[in-house]
Amino acid sequence: MIDNRKATGSRNPATAVRLRILAPLLSGIFTASAPAETHVRPPEDVGVIGQVEYVGAHQDETLLDIARDQDIGQNEILVANPGIDRWLPGKGTVITLPRRHVLPDARRNGLILNLPEMRLYYFPRRAKGVTPTVTTHPVSIGRMDWDTPLGTTRIVAKKVDPTWTPPQSLKEEALADGEVLPDIVPAGPDNPLGRYAMRLGVPGYLIHSTNKPWGVGMRVTHGCVRMYPEDIEQLFDRVPVGTPVQIINQPVKLGWLADTLYLEIHPPMEDAGDSPVIDMQTVMNRIAEFVGDRPVQLNGRAIRLAVETQHGMPVARTKQERRQPRSGLDIQRP
Repeated sequence: MIDNRKATGSRNPATAVRLRILAPLLSGIFTASAPAETHVRPPEDVGVIGQVEYVGAHQDETLLDIARDQDIGQNEILVANPGIDRWLPGKGTVITLPRRHVLPDARRNGLILNLPEMRLYYFPRRAKGVTPTVTTHPVSIGRMDWDTPLGTTRIVAKKVDPTWTPPQSLKEEALADGEVLPDIVPAGPDNPLGRYAMRLGVPGYLIHSTNKPWGVGMRVTHGCVRMYPEDIEQLFDRVPVGTPVQIINQPVKLGWLADTLYLEIHPPMEDAGDSPVIDMQTVMNRIAEFVGDRPVQLNGRAIRLAVETQHGMPVARTKQERRQPRSGLDIQRP
């Protein structure tokens, strides 16, 4: 399929025309992915959205250019394309776009931020006569020692062209690096909050735009949630004040699509209290908890590969048995 869509906003003009090889649509449940990654909201018993897609790199285009053009985070595109030079992948090199996602195990309402995934999901309130949707975007989160807080909160205020008042801790950090921060940074190109900011109920934390978009999809902030400017511009008017926000820590996600179970593993966040290692036993325990009494047959080799790579892309790990097995979990040996 040739997609001749035009580059929009500040996305790289080099990617105005590119080859896109789309995986087949799954039983008509989902729409084809767009750069905004908005999908028809699946039923509650379906936990997978989107498709893995592919594009051909252009001359002098970096993986980071492609990531922004395709609304993918930096870490996501690097992990999905091992062995490809991030700075010069080469004209015609096929780039994997990790656009299939297992939905977080959380109430599908409002905003859900899964920290290990560095991805935000938005479930708008259902409206009569409107097809329900889910939209997802990559984000940056707090770096080590500047954690983005876990928990449930709400959007309590929104601001276009916000000013930024650097906290004392950031002033001291900047001063140690030889930089003096002003008391107030006015709206404009030098403001790290960008043009749009949504304030959380947790004091001092925002979901905001940025004047440094190339850090989206990495742990680079002081605890706030940073988005591509074009993403939060789209989201800003859609998210009303009062929208619930769930900030969760789920490095291992599981979801059904028809009779197939998908497993998605991200590297754990050690500073959030996670074990530094996700091993086979941990994943098997999680699968057993998730499937319960539902009869399944597991592919042990595929699960082990997911544990070893932790590349964050959901892959089919099992199919539901149509016959009734002797026990709930039946592992196929490699």
